[in-house]
Amino acid sequence: MDTNKTTDSSGMLEGAEYEKKLKQYYGDMLVYKSSANSKFFSALSLPSFMRDWLVMRFSNSEGVINKQEVSDYVKRVIPKKEQWNEYLVDLLHNDQTARFLAKVKIDFDAKTKTALFSLPDFEVPKKKGEAIVDWDVIEANRDYLLSPTEVWGIVEIDIEESNKGNVFKLVDFQPFCPYTIDLDYYIEARQYFTIDEWINVLLSAIDYNPKGYVSKTQKMAMLSRLLPFVEKRINLIELAPKETGKSYVFAQISKYGWLVSGGSISRAKMFYDISKRTQGLVSRYDYVAFDEIQSIKFTDAMEMQGALKGYLESGEYRVGDSRGVGDAGLILLGNIDSELMDVNQNMFKDLPDIFHESALLDRFHGFIKGWNIPKMKESLKANGWALNTEYFGEIMHYLRDELAYRAVVDQLLQLPKNSATRDTEAIKRICTGYLKLLFPNATDVSKVDVSLFETYCLAPAMEMRRVIKTQLGIIDEGEFGGMTIPEITIKEQYREK
Repeated sequence: MDTNKTTDSSGMLEGAEYEKKLKQYYGDMLVYKSSANSKFFSALSLPSFMRDWLVMRFSNSEGVINKQEVSDYVKRVIPKKEQWNEYLVDLLHNDQTARFLAKVKIDFDAKTKTALFSLPDFEVPKKKGEAIVDWDVIEANRDYLLSPTEVWGIVEIDIEESNKGNVFKLVDFQPFCPYTIDLDYYIEARQYFTIDEWINVLLSAIDYNPKGYVSKTQKMAMLSRLLPFVEKRINLIELAPKETGKSYVFAQISKYGWLVSGGSISRAKMFYDISKRTQGLVSRYDYVAFDEIQSIKFTDAMEMQGALKGYLESGEYRVGDSRGVGDAGLILLGNIDSELMDVNQNMFKDLPDIFHESALLDRFHGFIKGWNIPKMKESLKANGWALNTEYFGEIMHYLRDELAYRAVVDQLLQLPKNSATRDTEAIKRICTGYLKLLFPNATDVSKVDVSLFETYCLAPAMEMRRVIKTQLGIIDEGEFGGMTIPEITIKEQYREK
């Protein structure tokens, strides 16, 4: 792990030395982030991962971009919904193909033995069978196109005559994979950074300025939001004041997550749609976050509650005769008033009714104290060289499949006898997530600094679980009153290292 411990309690670093180290080890994956650039790309309505790809493509060695050149490129290659009619003129009248960058979803029709595609951002097609895929395109991009989620790529579309009239045909596809992800190198290079430096690396990677935080508590609270990005099936609840960036982190940082913003959601959309025979969100994404949870409505509340209990416990769900599995974590995001920011009173009273059952709440692993995260302001926006957000999002996605970290956690921790399985599993899962985020080079016990592990992985994991257990005792005193989490410690043989 980290043998170079910091003695700087503020965690602030010498800018020039830090930047030099960052460029030395991650130079090819850095972009220059600034408030001006963020505003420019925000006006273009592009997600962060797309923004950083464009910055890398069009910036000079000093990080300066030619905004007019970028604007022209975006207009030409990344069209907006209202530009679809321009492509229709070329397709239908000028006998030209249309080529641009878009999100694509592939489906199949067994009856007609055809591959189908859709462009969700353009609401294409209007009816089934109106957009087909050349089978050569499928074969050439099997691993990428056959993802259960939408994928980004350069599409080339033509018009083909059929017995049902003209149809759109996807005749070429190039995956949007602008970077070669070398996870081993990312892991290896971690050893050259102190823990304070690395925390700052992570914060700037997700577009935040480490210097805008006044304490390490604030920084760690923000990084807790990334746990579902790196560890499968971590279920969290965060209550925070408004304007603390909840929506931004879960909607903009990774293309592998899904944010449900208000409105209603059904069991079919969440798990499995029987009529369409399609998998739901939990089988297609790394995490599903319910934003503004107090305002979300559930069309079949009791069925959803039952399905959630089964899924949050085991990762499995049953809808009718269909059985499925998913790896997505569930995150509940809600606002909280200042008078309720107290773990010793009922903080969950404004959650939807289905989350008032203790048996369901017990399946959430931890609680993020969102009031420890400062409200968004200019000083919190990334300003300087930082890891490309798209690259970092891919790294976090790759880390989900790495099993070595959980083995390290299992080997290190001493569990008290008769401790509740849900408590110990929750703490272990959160510990594993922190280990992947903060100490990715700790792939076996010999590389672990135990004191740092206790401070940055075990202690916050236990506190996050402790809040859930305290709330359970308040909500259901008969079942959970007076109960505490187990006091998990490091095994003696590792303390002696």
